[in-house]
Amino acid sequence: MNIGHRSQFGSAYFSAFVLVVFSGLLWSFGVVTVRYMVDGQDYVFQYLFYRGISIAVILIFYLFIREGLSFYENFFKVGISGFLGGIFLSTAFIGFIFSITMTTAAVTLFMLAAMPFIAAIVGYFVLGEILRPTTLVSMIIAFIGVCIMILSDSILGSAIGALIGLISATGFALYTVTIRWKPETPKFTTVVLAGIFCTIFSFCILGFSFESFALMPTRNSYLSLLHGSLVASGLILYNLGAKYLPSAELALLSLMEVVGGVLWVWMPVFGINEVPSATVIIGGLIITFAVLLHGFGARRKREPVTL
Repeated sequence: MNIGHRSQFGSAYFSAFVLVVFSGLLWSFGVVTVRYMVDGQDYVFQYLFYRGISIAVILIFYLFIREGLSFYENFFKVGISGFLGGIFLSTAFIGFIFSITMTTAAVTLFMLAAMPFIAAIVGYFVLGEILRPTTLVSMIIAFIGVCIMILSDSILGSAIGALIGLISATGFALYTVTIRWKPETPKFTTVVLAGIFCTIFSFCILGFSFESFALMPTRNSYLSLLHGSLVASGLILYNLGAKYLPSAELALLSLMEVVGGVLWVWMPVFGINEVPSATVIIGGLIITFAVLLHGFGARRKREPVTL
């Protein structure tokens, strides 16, 4: 690789780094939208239904803007990697909501911290991605940060909730690997499939009936759509960054969602005023340090895959 090419790729790598960090921060605003919902725990499946529709519609609109009327051709090119990616991502969507309603937020958060490690292991065996020392150190530091964040919270809760939290983390990690698996697979179409799968699953659980939607506060409906918009926008950035970042690094940087979520509900401007404990603040700073350490230590020698 000549110097000019290396410099160009280094710039692209940094841009991808920024995109994925911002995707995590976008997702972190989902905590705010959920907090604003009225009795959100009573409308889980309606929430998933609306969010799935919102994600699918926004991604289809994005594809239309990007590729014009020919965007539908992407659905014929999805293949096994795209189909599996849609299933894995929808599993992550559904599993997260189930986990956070069946156990403590601390346990769910702890399970999500496993994402980079799962992605690293699967990425190594499936894609042959080698974990750089800087990435491994950053992952361990981030994991320690998450552990510190949950020290002040109860780790008790439903064992099944913890298991589902792990399934959610595994789903997102596997989705991350699939978008790196085959470069020719239309990545954004995979997200559309995930939204559709999530919507179909929710509608099945609701008995193919719209009656329960009439009971859901209008405010919750709008917030569900807003949350879907945030998730979809973040996934667009995440997939763009996947062009230059291996699976473990993608999952590591997405942990900024954890830090941002804690920060937004603390800031008075949002009116939630959930004051974090000292351990939560310290843990969040450690995670941020891990991400910055990874960013400063990133020196790529591999050629990028194409999206």
